Amino acid sequence: MADTPTPQIETRAEQPYVAIATRVPMTELATVADRVGEVFAWLAAQGVPPAGAPFFKYNEIDMARELLVEGGVPVASPVQGDDKVVAGVLPSGRYATLMHVGHPDELAQATETLLTWAAGQGLRWDMAPSEQGDVWGSRLEIYLSDPSEEPDMDKWVTQLAFRLAD
Repeated sequence: MADTPTPQIETRAEQPYVAIATRVPMTELATVADRVGEVFAWLAAQGVPPAGAPFFKYNEIDMARELLVEGGVPVASPVQGDDKVVAGVLPSGRYATLMHVGHPDELAQATETLLTWAAGQGLRWDMAPSEQGDVWGSRLEIYLSDPSEEPDMDKWVTQLAFRLAD
């Protein structure tokens, strides 16, 4: 894994977004990335420009069964979703964050680094257990690299941003 910077805490403002929600087993997570292009196409059809980098938002995590994941894009102001996309607002608040430079396959290890660091700091996540798995208030993987500008996936920059409990 590439060198991983030290995690930090940042305060984030609320952020409207649109996404496609998908329930998948962990082995099929890549199919969520395949659908992010549909979100960009939907935005273009609506005449709404994206307002930031695409992301995965993990809503429910049960590693043994399925994940409920949204592949989304921020927008400048709230929009109305439809039968193709969901519209939502990422909540404001304090987030534990970690910047990762390297292949997306390394994100599990980067996530473990962030989780371990937060536990050592005595931080609690905006998360609650349920029958569907751990339900997160906001757990994001934000893909800051544009594949058309940086084709080498080993150089991609991804930010993990997990909301902390109030």
